[in-house]
Amino acid sequence: MDNEIIVGLDIGTTKIACFVGMRGENGKVKILGTGKTASVGVENGVVKSITGTAESITKAVNEAADQAGVDIEEVWVGIAGQHIKSTASHGSIMIPADHTLIQEEDVERLKAEQYNIQLPPGEVIIHVFPQQYIVDREPLNREIPPVGVAGKNLEADFHMVTANVQNLQYIKYAVEHAGLKIKGVVLEPIASSKAVLDESDRIAGVAMVDIGGGTTDIAIFHDDIIRHTSVLPLAGNAITNDIREGCNILKKQAESLKVKFGSCLVQAVSENDVISIPGIRSQASREIYVKTLAGIINARTKMIMEQVDYEIKLSGFSNKLIAGVVLTGGGAQLKNIKDLCELITTTDSRIGIPNEHLDPESVSYAELAHPMYATGIGLVLYGLEQSERKHKNEEEKTQTTKSKPTSGGHIDLFGDMPETPKQEPEAEPVNDNVKTKKDKDKEKGKAKFEDVIGRFFTSVFNEGIDD
Repeated sequence: MDNEIIVGLDIGTTKIACFVGMRGENGKVKILGTGKTASVGVENGVVKSITGTAESITKAVNEAADQAGVDIEEVWVGIAGQHIKSTASHGSIMIPADHTLIQEEDVERLKAEQYNIQLPPGEVIIHVFPQQYIVDREPLNREIPPVGVAGKNLEADFHMVTANVQNLQYIKYAVEHAGLKIKGVVLEPIASSKAVLDESDRIAGVAMVDIGGGTTDIAIFHDDIIRHTSVLPLAGNAITNDIREGCNILKKQAESLKVKFGSCLVQAVSENDVISIPGIRSQASREIYVKTLAGIINARTKMIMEQVDYEIKLSGFSNKLIAGVVLTGGGAQLKNIKDLCELITTTDSRIGIPNEHLDPESVSYAELAHPMYATGIGLVLYGLEQSERKHKNEEEKTQTTKSKPTSGGHIDLFGDMPETPKQEPEAEPVNDNVKTKKDKDKEKGKAKFEDVIGRFFTSVFNEGIDD
């Protein structure tokens, strides 16, 4: 497993970015290659055009592969979009009579059972996060893991994240059309938190807010446990569109104005500063007051921050965020956004930059130390952690004669999903009476999909669990 290479693929609304990395000698992530291109076919974090998105993925992946000097076959993909939801559940199991103490396999069985709960049609669980363990009706302190505790009944509260099955499948199709396989799917704020937070943040209590192009993703931690997740359908693109309509200019010009001259606070800009916008073809140039621009940006960012504040209060941890609010993503580069966040949430805030977990020997280190790359770098970190955990558990299995579930194994979201539609039909076998194992497996999967379509996708996710 030494020098294992992990690839993270950030399929965003405005950009698609690929990051190739490995664990550096100092324990940080060393980025070997990067690729970035404009996102085509993605709207508010959801893949709409499979072929368009696949072409963008191919460009970004090829660029990263060439720079890193490696062949890329599998990727860890981030997922967001307003179809993402969260819910709470409570589980309970009896400990087998031959287990004097609670064992790891008991804990894993309790987690795995959460994937069997009834969900609305078309939804599937992508993450399960334990909140509180209870043994024989006695809650355990966070510092005491359930493994090794004496008891006959194990209960736990869980925070679960669900996604729309169809949107998840569109991601699969786009990635496979680009000639790649999905190693795992990760909620984007979970990935971003890996890059911009550390253990002290998560223990103290922190709200991470990732402001992207199509969505604003929120993840709230306390006592090193993820307590609340949310995806808001408003982000950087909404601000750009407001400027475009308010100033009657092109979208490209609006984006440039936002980045170069924009401010989230009207009182922070001069009354008389003016920006000259070139006219189209023979049209005369037009002038826009910086204060007018700031007013447009302030109105939308204030709306976003008010929704962020609502989600923080909804989580029940608004008074427990000692580490405050951490702003990251491309939207975090807006001038004075930190001040506006503190004004709305009445909580200390800072800009989260992924350089803390980034090896200085990474390619383009200075450029990567930017909040817009938090998700991509976080995907590499997440993939490394999952791989290292799996490797450790496999080593432990070789030292015992008793097989047990892999702790923290990442769920296989696509094990039984229908294959990606082919543009051309496959050739018929020479002998129709002779069927390979692949043919039989395909027929079995097709029959299952047609016969139990109402429950098919939910059952796909009962093969693994997350911490």
